[in-house]
Amino acid sequence: MGRTRLDLPETFQFTTELAIRITDLNYGGHLGNDTVLSLLHEARVRFLNSMGYSEIDVEGAGIIMADAVIQYRLEAFYGDVLVIAVTAAEFEKFSCDFFYRVSNAETGKEIVRAKTTIVFFDYHHRRKLPVPEKFREAARTPAPSPVCAQRQET
Repeated sequence: MGRTRLDLPETFQFTTELAIRITDLNYGGHLGNDTVLSLLHEARVRFLNSMGYSEIDVEGAGIIMADAVIQYRLEAFYGDVLVIAVTAAEFEKFSCDFFYRVSNAETGKEIVRAKTTIVFFDYHHRRKLPVPEKFREAARTPAPSPVCAQRQET
C-alpha cells in the first residue's frame, strides 16, 4: 500500500509563523502528530481573522471540519519556527477545502502538507449552509503584499 498523496495548490493566500513549544513534542523528541492538527487549527483561525471572519461567523455561517488529511514529510523540533501557508480552494455547494503547507522558517524545508474539508454550518439550527458567496470571492482574491504574518511568542 502506497503513501497518501496530497497535491497542494501552487499559490497560498496567507502565511503565519508558529514556534514549536516544549508541550508540542512527543516521546520521540519531535513535533507530535496530534499537535499538528492543533497548529493547523491556529493557522486557519488566523487566516479567517485576516479576512475579518471567525470560525463562528463567516458571513453569518459557522464552520465545522468534516475531514482532515495530513502528510508528514520531515521532523520538527523544540524551538523551530514553522511557516504555515493556508489557502481555501475546491469549493462545493456547502464546503471547501483548506490547504496547508508547513515549512521550517530557517531551512525552508517542508515539514507537513495537509488539507481539511470545511462545511459551512448553522449551529443554532444544526444544519449545513451554502458557502457564503462573499467568502468564495475573498478566497479567490490574492492576499495583499506582503502576506499577513503573525508570530507566536515562545
